[in-house]
Amino acid sequence: MPRNTTPRYDFRPVVETDLPLIAGWLVEPHVAEWWGDPDEEIASIREHIDSISVEPLIVELDGEPIGYLQSYDPHMEDDHPYQDQPFGTMGVDLTIGRPDLVGQGHGSALLRQFVGELLAEGVPRVIIDPDPSNARAIRAYEKAGFRAFDRRSSIYGPALMMKIDAEDGGGEA
Repeated sequence: MPRNTTPRYDFRPVVETDLPLIAGWLVEPHVAEWWGDPDEEIASIREHIDSISVEPLIVELDGEPIGYLQSYDPHMEDDHPYQDQPFGTMGVDLTIGRPDLVGQGHGSALLRQFVGELLAEGVPRVIIDPDPSNARAIRAYEKAGFRAFDRRSSIYGPALMMKIDAEDGGGEA
């Protein structure tokens, strides 16, 4: 991504016809390393299409799908391990699906935009939980304004808890 341009990303709900595209991304080496079994992940995404606790989204750049993003409310699930976060907190998970776009700044740029939109809607905190050994993701999240605040091990595996708080002015595009 050229440094002198600020792309605008579109975030649209995942529909059933997007699942084969996402399944293809899940087997790409840069994605497969950090996501679970593709069949199980697709089944989970399919369940979330009509969910109230998780919003699965396709990220588009210039009308082309480039990645998958989901936002979730940890307080909407009875057993979610991040319920200790302030009420109103939203969590996000992201993957750039297209390998040719990895390492070009899209992850941090689209997170800045998406988080900025959440904060503008009144969300007090946005969290993300990369695996502590995923240095590429952590760097991207730091560039987006996230700061580490905890390390955990949960049903999702090891996590470096990172946050942007509205009161800190984080997430501005």
